[in-house]
Amino acid sequence: MEFYATCPAGFEQLLAQELRSCGIHTARPLQGQVAFTGTLEDGYRACLWSGLASRIVAVIARVKASTADELYESLSQIPWEEHIPTDTRLTIEAHGTTAEIRNTQYLALRTKDALSDRIFSKTGIKIQTDTARPTLRVAIRLQKTHATIGIDLTGEALFKRDYLPKRSAQNTLVPLRPDYARALLDTAGWFHTVRHDNPTLFILFSGAGTIAAEAIRQAQDRASGLDRTAWGFTGWLGHQESVWNALVREAQERAEAGAERTVNLIAFDTRPEAGLALQQSLTRENLQAKPIFFRPQRVAHGLEKALTYAHNLNCVADLSWLDPNAKASCVSTLLQARQIFTYVPSDTGCAVLSAEADLSSIMGNNPTSEQELLQGNQHTELSAYTLHNKPDTKTVRLNDGTTLPTFLDNSQQFSKRLEKVSKARARWAQREDVSCYRVYDADLPDYSASIELYQGLQKGRWLQISEYVAPKGIDQDLAQQRLWDMVTIAPRVLHVSPENTYLKRRKRAKGGSQYVDQTKKTPQRTYYSRKKGILLPEGSHLIDEGGLTFEVNFTNHLDCGIFLDHRDTRAMIREMAKKTKGLKRFLNLFAYTGTATCYAADGDMHHTTSVDMSKPSLAWAKRNMERNGFTGPDHQYIQADVLQWIHEQRRTKNRWDLIFADVPTFSNSSRMHHSWDVQRDHAEFLITLSRLLTHDGICVFSCNLRSFKPDVAALEKADVSIHDITLDTIPDDFARNPRIHHCYLVRHIKR
Repeated sequence: MEFYATCPAGFEQLLAQELRSCGIHTARPLQGQVAFTGTLEDGYRACLWSGLASRIVAVIARVKASTADELYESLSQIPWEEHIPTDTRLTIEAHGTTAEIRNTQYLALRTKDALSDRIFSKTGIKIQTDTARPTLRVAIRLQKTHATIGIDLTGEALFKRDYLPKRSAQNTLVPLRPDYARALLDTAGWFHTVRHDNPTLFILFSGAGTIAAEAIRQAQDRASGLDRTAWGFTGWLGHQESVWNALVREAQERAEAGAERTVNLIAFDTRPEAGLALQQSLTRENLQAKPIFFRPQRVAHGLEKALTYAHNLNCVADLSWLDPNAKASCVSTLLQARQIFTYVPSDTGCAVLSAEADLSSIMGNNPTSEQELLQGNQHTELSAYTLHNKPDTKTVRLNDGTTLPTFLDNSQQFSKRLEKVSKARARWAQREDVSCYRVYDADLPDYSASIELYQGLQKGRWLQISEYVAPKGIDQDLAQQRLWDMVTIAPRVLHVSPENTYLKRRKRAKGGSQYVDQTKKTPQRTYYSRKKGILLPEGSHLIDEGGLTFEVNFTNHLDCGIFLDHRDTRAMIREMAKKTKGLKRFLNLFAYTGTATCYAADGDMHHTTSVDMSKPSLAWAKRNMERNGFTGPDHQYIQADVLQWIHEQRRTKNRWDLIFADVPTFSNSSRMHHSWDVQRDHAEFLITLSRLLTHDGICVFSCNLRSFKPDVAALEKADVSIHDITLDTIPDDFARNPRIHHCYLVRHIKR
């Protein structure tokens, strides 16, 4: 018989090795699966013992499938009445597409039709389908002009173990999936270690206890599927009950014999729920083990000693729950992990599962193997290490005498610089009554990032650290370590909780100086609370600037909702608004979150119009306006392509006394009719805007292209004047970077 075992991409070699250890020597790794041949007993054995496979499928046939009709005819020739009982509840699991069969839903439908029609023609009974509670699953895989079809022997996926905990208010830990836990253990060599007496496993970040449960099952020779009560093969006419029962009895005998085997578990985790979750996981599995659990405060009191005297030791670390692009607490955890790895004896086999590709600086060693995995929507690395060298431990000393672990000795220089400049900046901010400001702006070229401090209306403090893209010639690993050190040091110096420190990592995108978020995000539902009757999205905070209240959010967007370098520009707009005569109409183009609109309204602009292509940004702008008391039909929010919209307005009677346009450097959004390049297109843009101004109207034009130069000749030819006011709009906290933006006053010259 032919079989294939499916698995996550990257598991293929490990799964083939596991199947061979079960006596299935024909295992052959393919992409996302391992094929093997053998008896039905071999297929059952794979179901019962595999900790890495997702499903085991017994192949019934390989058929031609160039077209949907050919697939139907080929499947109709198979004697399905010999495999599928007439009272079955059937579901089809379809994988793969071709040019002729373009989606798996259609593939499943045609497969079901062929099977159902064949059985009806032979028995006169129409079989039922049930995707929710099937009694039999048929799997079909389509590739090019052929399809492989078989019986899914497993039913529910094998990684759905019974011991997995349910999340609750008391236990918020997300369990590592059991097959990933088993892959981590196998990569560390645990399956070899458990052949010796008194094996010891050290789990760094034990989480919800999945790794520990899998490790004990493996050490005590307990089959992964032994406690499973429902199997896919029980609804198959080819099932041989006696063969299966014999395998189960053998597995029970082995489990009874191994139950008394001593397994030593040492675990560490920083998360408060982890200790209890670990013990509950073992209790649910009825596994006899008493792990030694260490919390951060207990590390100095025994972890190094426990590891030093451990026999037959393996070490595994699950760092996949960390997001290195997110918060300083994650970097702090990585530094703590590096410190703990210094306690692990030399030549210990280790494996690490992490979202961070290069952990050499943490481990102190280069990996002996690396395998990229896809864990949900997140790319992770499964790496094996042999700890020949201990990681170097480095620290910096702060002015208050405390020390911090860091990756680089040179970060002491950054620490001193940040402590010095932060004190000076705090005095300036207090004098100017500024609560949100830039503290550091690549003052040391090697430590190339900006650091901004935000202070909330309700005493909250947040840091936003934005990495500047490193030149190609810079050692990327060194740049990474410097960034991590900045994220570690800045919260301590600026008295901000690591949980309130946010790291923004950017890279230059194709098409010029446009920047894009480096982190791939999964769309999430936004939840709201109410502040004074106005919605406040989950993760958002309220800050004050110039007597106005604004909403900021550091978690869901690359930019937090307000550009601090335009603080003085916004204040200037308010003063200009106060001096405006006439109907007092204000237009904000590329309005983003409407902060400039709020200033204009506060300057007694009676009518405001905010235009942006982003619907969420306009909703944000409306909340900002409402929060400051500016409501009603006189304040409009228009979702549109700005470039097309202003051309349309030239054909109307709409004119504005004051226009603010803070334009992007570049955009090729599919929602725009044409691409935008500020250097190429600004003259035509400003000429159009000048025709939308009232007789004494004025436009404030801004961009952040460092090399920008206005086309004065083209503008003068079109009776447009442009006056550079950039230096008057750069706040003191941005003085180190006077090209953070350019700003101009634009008027239409009446001849």
